[in-house]
Amino acid sequence: MALNTLSVGTAGPRIAFLHGLFGQGRNWNQIAKALAGPEGTGARCLLVDLPDHGRSPWSEEFSFESYADAVAQTLEETAPGESWTVVGHSLGGKTAMVLALQHPDLVDHLVVVDIAPKDYGSLERFQGYIDEMRALPLDGIESRADAEARFQESNPGVKAFLLQNLRADRSEAGTRWRWQVNLDLFAEDAALGHESRIAGWPTSVDDLPPYEGPVLWIAGGDSPYIDREDSETMRRYFPLTRQFTIKGAAHWVHTDAPDIIVEALRRVLA
Repeated sequence: MALNTLSVGTAGPRIAFLHGLFGQGRNWNQIAKALAGPEGTGARCLLVDLPDHGRSPWSEEFSFESYADAVAQTLEETAPGESWTVVGHSLGGKTAMVLALQHPDLVDHLVVVDIAPKDYGSLERFQGYIDEMRALPLDGIESRADAEARFQESNPGVKAFLLQNLRADRSEAGTRWRWQVNLDLFAEDAALGHESRIAGWPTSVDDLPPYEGPVLWIAGGDSPYIDREDSETMRRYFPLTRQFTIKGAAHWVHTDAPDIIVEALRRVLA
């Protein structure tokens, strides 16, 4: 599965960014531009649309193993024989961890943002978003402003984040609106409750050796996604883990504290 990517920067160390659920690679564009710019590291950044997101192909069944393999194929095709710093947030963070365990030669450094290698139980946190997106009457939308007015989400930031997935296909017959994300797949997974694969953690990686490269584990100080008890599990898979908590940041750490994230990644790349 060849994934859609956006490149930022033309020289320097290679760094790939993996977004979270309902996100796109371009969510990391601000961070990438800062790293690739003259005051950054001159890094070559690759913003990846994960499967079932953005402009990447859809899959028939979700698994972190297949997501990680698709990212590995994309990185290998982008720069044959080279290794990467891989940054992953939330869903992308779990994918990045599985990538490092399944394809350790591809990953020089791993940066995991506000997620742990554990089963979170269910997609209950996201069920409301899924319901709102499925309730939007795509056939009746006249414009993006109309879609924004009809969309029920009250938080402006969350509304803008989710509606970035709404795409207009224009032709002589008119405009057809659709979701870029594989919404039916995510709804199907959410309906599994505590058997959710997206909220879970793949037991297949337990048979793989630990990843021996350096790992920076970034947590949001105001986020509930990482507990103190997760450290032991994290170090079982990634012995060389350094944890870094950003005070005042919630789950979308790179949105709440972009300057701190940029500085942390500069140090990793240096």
